[in-house]
Amino acid sequence: MNRLGSGTVGSATAASAAGQYRVCGNCRKVPRQEKRVQVSPPLTRGPSAFIPENEVIQANGLDERTNLLVEEYSTSGRLDNITQVMSIHTQYLESFLRSQFYMLRMDGPLPLPYRHYIAIMAAARHQCSYLINMHVDEFLKTGGIAEWLNGLEYIPQRLKNLNEINKLLAHRPWLITKEHIQKLVKTGENNWSLPELVHAVVLLAHYHALASFVFGSGINPERDPDTSNGVRLIAVNNFCVCDLANDNNIENASLTSSNFGIAESLSELEALMERMKRLQEDKEDEEASQEEMATRFEKEKKESLLVINGAFDDEIVSTDVSRYIEDPGFGYKDFARRGEDHLPTFRAQDYTWENHGFSLVNRLYSDIGHLLDEKFRMVYNLTYNTMATHEDVDTTTLRRALFNYVHCMYGIRYDDYDYGEVNQLLERSLKVYIKTVTCYPERTTKRMYDSYWRQFKHSEKVHVNLLLMEARMQAELLYALRAITRHLT
Repeated sequence: MNRLGSGTVGSATAASAAGQYRVCGNCRKVPRQEKRVQVSPPLTRGPSAFIPENEVIQANGLDERTNLLVEEYSTSGRLDNITQVMSIHTQYLESFLRSQFYMLRMDGPLPLPYRHYIAIMAAARHQCSYLINMHVDEFLKTGGIAEWLNGLEYIPQRLKNLNEINKLLAHRPWLITKEHIQKLVKTGENNWSLPELVHAVVLLAHYHALASFVFGSGINPERDPDTSNGVRLIAVNNFCVCDLANDNNIENASLTSSNFGIAESLSELEALMERMKRLQEDKEDEEASQEEMATRFEKEKKESLLVINGAFDDEIVSTDVSRYIEDPGFGYKDFARRGEDHLPTFRAQDYTWENHGFSLVNRLYSDIGHLLDEKFRMVYNLTYNTMATHEDVDTTTLRRALFNYVHCMYGIRYDDYDYGEVNQLLERSLKVYIKTVTCYPERTTKRMYDSYWRQFKHSEKVHVNLLLMEARMQAELLYALRAITRHLT
């Protein structure tokens, strides 16, 4: 592997009132900002709104191995929807559950309730109600103080101090400096020890990335035995009613099938396989110069900023989620909107996971480095040598392009990788999907999921989501651990 406020109605001005509305890109209706759509039961049965239930069951059979893994490593003690979808790739699932269980339950610097509250804070950055609900339950089960669930103003100052690094890690990790680390570990009653901070950073990065998987895979709310109809009510804040009815509903197949014929998508598959083959042959014939490789990276990095999805210009955050967020308007999107075209380049060779990040995290938070490294390697090397209906296919170049494109969006460059491959292998609809799932996952829709690789199996798209999740987590960790290293030197 290479590498892996609120005011009174009477006092509101016309201008401020206007700010409470948004226009839906689909139906052009103007829903109120405060409006919350209650979804119960989910629009589709099964663990995913994007993948037919029978295909999840058919793909993994919910075999004995999966059940054993859940018994051993699930903190909730049940087969949740994330696990069901991930179990399509049982090998990876084991690495994932082991590392997550270690972060949440095994010996470590942080108390158990802190771990779950940090997970809530991380998930809230992307308005991920699914993960918030899950960890609210776990927080209380592990002895957490219920009052903290009223919002950030009710938590200890030590936890509040994580808000800045949570915000930066989730949206613009390249801005994290050693000064942020020094501020957190400075002497005082609310300071963090370095081992505690590393544990917190690992949790934040894990749950930011897991939110990407939840939205990218269309994970449905858990069925709740404590409610009358078995489903917990959740607030969905990122879609108009028309979007919920049409775009995120698995039964509405006409959205894609009416626009694209089978023949067209089959020819796309053949063309992709041909490009993969040609890239392999060209690599054997000639190699681009370092200057050309650097130029191609900068071009791809700049272009990635223009791959912007946006049905809505403004983020809508429900009260249930906003209580856990500071500065809700801060996001990756702001970077591109300000017109800046200089995202600083992080040369991976100067600070790699294998040579630097792994040893630091392992030294400060024993054994987590080994578990994370195994998980990164597992997803990067995972292959069944198939593409849609084709067998005996070497998918190495495709997996590498997906992983490296995520890092490219975060400014991370590998000197030995030709970024020209990204443009040849990743079509625009796939780039839009990757950018959305990675940078603002709460905007992901089924239409985006369906729009790329139309002849590929759902299991292959889940593999894509696993790659995106792990690439994102590793990118966040590289920036945070580099800042900690600079603080130590």
